[in-house]
Amino acid sequence: MSVKELFDLSGRVALITGGSRGLGLAMAHALGEMGAKLAITARKEAEVQSALEELRAAGYAVFGAMSDLSRPETLEPMIAAAEAAHGPIDILINNAGATWGAPAESHPLDAWKKVIDVNLTGTFLVSQKVGARCMIPRRRGRIVNIASVAGLKGSSELRALAYHTSKGGVVNFTRALAAEWGRHGITVNAICPGFIPSKMSRDVLAQIGPQVIAATPLRQLGEDRDLAGVAVLLCSDAARHITGQIIAVDGGLTAV
Repeated sequence: MSVKELFDLSGRVALITGGSRGLGLAMAHALGEMGAKLAITARKEAEVQSALEELRAAGYAVFGAMSDLSRPETLEPMIAAAEAAHGPIDILINNAGATWGAPAESHPLDAWKKVIDVNLTGTFLVSQKVGARCMIPRRRGRIVNIASVAGLKGSSELRALAYHTSKGGVVNFTRALAAEWGRHGITVNAICPGFIPSKMSRDVLAQIGPQVIAATPLRQLGEDRDLAGVAVLLCSDAARHITGQIIAVDGGLTAV
């Protein structure tokens, strides 16, 4: 098999949660360019529709649905609809996420529960349902979890305890699920993005952006496109022997 063939995703069905904007949309473009049939999901209908128009204009086969990872009852219908549109899901990118900034001593309990429900429990539930329904019966699949450098280290500046905790959970969830589902031919890996300007990170970067750049060996912030190549790699046959791995895409921030 040639190198080009290793990265070819033609005919594969990829479900991307939080795929309507930012990193999720960038990864949808990348997988679509490599031939995957796309299913994107997000909470806001207007954002889903806008993303569908953009992806279809680029020539990709794409289906969109609304779902809320904090509401488990919305997940099974979403997965079933994606399967009805394109066929069984081969690739799952768990990208949807939430954050909340507050000092640990006054962090609201409802905010803690929201972040954990979306980032950690939601990742578990979608993986469980897609795995049981589409991957384990066919003995193949690719799962890519979007964690964060916040899951690899603490921060005195961010004050986002629930976010750090949830992403740390995603990191070890990835390792544990990879160990358990490897027997089914399913690979499970995680990408830990560093600081990338987005709607979620805008306020934080407005406060500490210069310090982040100064502390990063490459002396730059990331961009949406920086996840495209590694996402394609982990979803492709080129990564058939890679599982349980945590890849930081952070300009070297966690290396120092």
